[in-house]
Amino acid sequence: MRDTFVRTLVELAKEDKNIELITGDLGFGVLKPYWEAVPNQFTNAGIAEQNMTTVAAGMALEGKNVFTYSIGNFPTLRCLEQIRNDCAYHNANVKVVCIGGGFVYGSLGMSHQATEDIAILRALPDVVVMAPGDLVEAEECTKALAEYSGTAYLRLGRGGEKRIHDKIENFRIGKAVKVKDGEKIAVFSTGAIFEEVQSACDILIEKGYNPAVYTFPTVKPIDVDTVKACANDFDLIVTCEEHNVIGGFGGAVAEVMAEMKSKNAYLLRIGLDDQYSVKVGNQKYLRKQYGMTGDEIVRKIEESLND
Repeated sequence: MRDTFVRTLVELAKEDKNIELITGDLGFGVLKPYWEAVPNQFTNAGIAEQNMTTVAAGMALEGKNVFTYSIGNFPTLRCLEQIRNDCAYHNANVKVVCIGGGFVYGSLGMSHQATEDIAILRALPDVVVMAPGDLVEAEECTKALAEYSGTAYLRLGRGGEKRIHDKIENFRIGKAVKVKDGEKIAVFSTGAIFEEVQSACDILIEKGYNPAVYTFPTVKPIDVDTVKACANDFDLIVTCEEHNVIGGFGGAVAEVMAEMKSKNAYLLRIGLDDQYSVKVGNQKYLRKQYGMTGDEIVRKIEESLND
């Protein structure tokens, strides 16, 4: 996803001299194509993410369209006050980009695991939150945010994510994307966890189920219409995210369903069960340890259906 983001931003920046990219002293191998193509639209703020965010806010208030770039929690939780006070409060045109949401940097420990970021950024008024599930969604999110005026958060995987879509027609912020039709079970996914969701759905189909599948590249604003329609049409809605179940994507879906006067479906949220990861390992290992693999998703769905 990160290569797709950079490649897309390069093309956009060539056409729009107001686009700026600021990095917190990392990603040079990945970002090299950007600074070679548009060197006057690139800044290295150093290992000072809070300053990076304030600089971005100042540039945005002077008419620039600024993307900040760092890994894990560094461009988000470390800079929360600056995002809130300097960017969002002023509706500054700053797009905060996190590479490595969830357990991507799991081998570096919980300090590098971004598992509360969606919930925290989603709580800031007027901040758009996006978490693409594949390369096509990553490209579309980048293009959409380049056109969007205001503060936003783009949560990306690191690399190697499988392609879900050949293309997406009429992509827009706040709209879910249907991957397949189904019956009784609707599985909602956001971010790079989709590869596990796809594995789970393949297993479910082998077992005789026919789940519908939707990806939600936008967590905020959530696609209220799709959530409501599925809550009426299906028996079970399952949300999957590589994030704490509290306040994240599943929480956003739950908020919509809680305010419905009537509905058919009940909700199962799959993610990190309101805890810090005390284990260290790669992304695949941690997904297994915390019940987010395809097999574990299937097990939890079948338990819910049998309750």
